[in-house]
Amino acid sequence: MRSRKSNTNLDFLTFSIYLALVAIGWSMIYTVGFGQEGYEEGFFNFIDTPVGKQLIWIVIAIGVFIVTFAIDAKFWRTFSSILYIICMLSLVAVLIFGKTIKGATSWFDFGSGITLQPAEFAKFGTCLALAGFLSSYSNNLRSFKSTFYSISFFAAPMVLILLQPDAGSAIVFLSFFIVLYREGFPGWVFGIGFSVALIFVLGLINPPIHITLALAMIGFFILAWNQNSKRYWIGGLALLISTIGIATINGYQIHAVVGASILLIGLCSWFFFVQKNQQLYISILFSFIIGAGLSFAANFTFDNVLQSHQQERIKVWLKPSEADLHGAAYNLNNSKMAIGAGGLLGKGYLEGTITQGNFVPEQITDFIFCAIGEEQGFVGVVIVIGLFLALLGRIVFIAERQKTDFNRLYAYGVAGVLFIHILINISMTMGLLPIIGIPLPFLSKGGSSLIGFTIMISVLLKLDASRE
Repeated sequence: MRSRKSNTNLDFLTFSIYLALVAIGWSMIYTVGFGQEGYEEGFFNFIDTPVGKQLIWIVIAIGVFIVTFAIDAKFWRTFSSILYIICMLSLVAVLIFGKTIKGATSWFDFGSGITLQPAEFAKFGTCLALAGFLSSYSNNLRSFKSTFYSISFFAAPMVLILLQPDAGSAIVFLSFFIVLYREGFPGWVFGIGFSVALIFVLGLINPPIHITLALAMIGFFILAWNQNSKRYWIGGLALLISTIGIATINGYQIHAVVGASILLIGLCSWFFFVQKNQQLYISILFSFIIGAGLSFAANFTFDNVLQSHQQERIKVWLKPSEADLHGAAYNLNNSKMAIGAGGLLGKGYLEGTITQGNFVPEQITDFIFCAIGEEQGFVGVVIVIGLFLALLGRIVFIAERQKTDFNRLYAYGVAGVLFIHILINISMTMGLLPIIGIPLPFLSKGGSSLIGFTIMISVLLKLDASRE
């Protein structure tokens, strides 16, 4: 009786959102293909087009959903480790036997245009394995051992995917830190990670000496404020402005003056504060050294390590004024034009001039969102983003009502993967994040992506249906 009930107790709201997104995705792939080639009469001619092939994948995905949902919920926890190992082996195998497309050996080629990307299924396997590990043992994520093992579950596929190389898919695995945070991973670690990333990014676009100066001043202000004496930090700021002003007037080297100012501020801080709060001073000094080192390392990496095309991608993101509008910035520039051209209500279905004119390369995959922006306008964009937010909110709701740790952890894993995909893809089409080439869930063309996300949703709904 319980098994029969679990097969009918489907969360129809979540399932309906899933179907709506898949339908919207197919309709937008249709409009892009319609503008590029049109569609010849005849069923087989239609099926041979990208939109026709995506229709086949949708039918397969629905079948996979039904089959996956019919499997007993206990199967996924019992065999989570085995499924994870299979996914890892597939990532190794693709490096040896895979097909190289656009410089990345990421696909198995089965002929007749059928390819599968194992990285998409590795996300599902990692969700299962991490949930199984954290729910099967008395793990305390504040201990180094448990944290190390937990991170290893998603660090291993990240390394294998980076070897392909496919940095975009690898970055998605960082979403599993959301699961760890939900289970008690210290929040200050995320603060450090964000700070390191921010300093490194700033080091790519700013002279390192400027970042070093800013870090020194921030450290000085923290120390002075901790002493509850404003005259110290006001004096330090006045000293810095004076020395820079004198250097500018007299034509001295600004780098030398800045360096001398930082040294002087450090010495003053030592004499004024070290005896009262030595631990705080040492912590700030250590952070300053690490931050300054990162800024110089980022600058050196950009100038001497990255290849020219990688530098161009960073310029497109951080220095768009220096990027070539007919080269590296072509995709992004036309994508932003398409989104902006849609206005409030859009130009209408099959009426987008930029979409129909094939001005945005990879539009049916990585840049499908800009087709929505042009033809459906701001309203259409809000509806699509609203559906994604509703799906994420529903998954979190499902996670919190679970009665087992495994179900809850798996649900948060799915939510994290979807969130990172949605955030990065939409942001990169608008120039808010660098273009790293990951699909928009359920909307972008691609069988591997659609099947992978479908399995994740189907298993989630099966676990929820069997929660009693």
